[in-house]
Amino acid sequence: MLKIDVFNHIFPVRFFDRMNQVAPGLADMGKRVRNIPVLVDVDARLRMLEQFGDDYRQVLTLASPPIERLAGPEVTPELATVANDGMAGLVATHDRFVGFVASLPMNNQDASLDEAKRAIDQLGATGVQLFTNVNGRALDHPELLPLFELMAAYDLPVWVHPARGAEMPDYLDEDRSRYEIWWTFGWPYETSAMMARLVFSGLFDRFPDLKIITHHLGGMTPYFEGRVGPGMDQLGARTTSEDLTVIRDRLAKRPLDYFKQFYGDTAVFGSAAATRCGLEFFGADRVLFASDCPFDPERGPGYIRETLRVLDGLDLTDQVRAQIYEGNARRLLRLQL
Repeated sequence: MLKIDVFNHIFPVRFFDRMNQVAPGLADMGKRVRNIPVLVDVDARLRMLEQFGDDYRQVLTLASPPIERLAGPEVTPELATVANDGMAGLVATHDRFVGFVASLPMNNQDASLDEAKRAIDQLGATGVQLFTNVNGRALDHPELLPLFELMAAYDLPVWVHPARGAEMPDYLDEDRSRYEIWWTFGWPYETSAMMARLVFSGLFDRFPDLKIITHHLGGMTPYFEGRVGPGMDQLGARTTSEDLTVIRDRLAKRPLDYFKQFYGDTAVFGSAAATRCGLEFFGADRVLFASDCPFDPERGPGYIRETLRVLDGLDLTDQVRAQIYEGNARRLLRLQL
């Protein structure tokens, strides 16, 4: 069976150079990229991937930070164009890369819609990547609804990557997060909060077949199934400032049922327990193989190897394992391999 890694990250060279021209002050990002050559060096990346055999493939996504964080709305459309052109070029040139996910200038909504259409219709993108917020704006904002409507019409997935920085403190009397808690625990929270906002906005009632792939296997959600289920069934019981039962009652299903409509990937850094929890929550038909390459301590191969080890070690039938490794990706992304 093929092993199609649907959520790993890269910077096309032209985009990387332009990004550094536009946003040279992103010191934390520059430090990370300098330490991970395979994020930009395609030849080094291809050599690294050889160790996983001919059956390993990647669907490419752009690495953090979000394009809308790099520049204003007059510049980000150009950045998205350069990024997507570079991604399409990598897919056209190298058999190891079987598809790419389009990046969008989300601080310019008209340009985002235009770029999504161009990337899908002209470049063959398999979907689009968003982040859990747009420069602090929640994804259930009405301004973003046309993009979800567009992706529902295309019947292609929306990849959602967490976005949260050290500027969001852990406690109210502090001005920054400490010990990289903003990432370790903040990103799973971001993902889960995003899911809740989309659920209670009624997005899935409006677009019942919309496909949203959550990075890192749904963040906190699978582990907190009890809170999401019986807990959210009581929405409004803890709030006196507004009547939240109105929100709950207008949904066609239980909140838990909508959370299970999301998809998750296996990028949980080699945790067998987290993988089992996510599979139990979403079901094998809504979990896709992904590694988060190349952000492991080895700067490339570590998360791929550990994710393969976990999936190969789980008590799964060959049919279910093939579904996670390639079947779901072929179906959702409409890959022709």
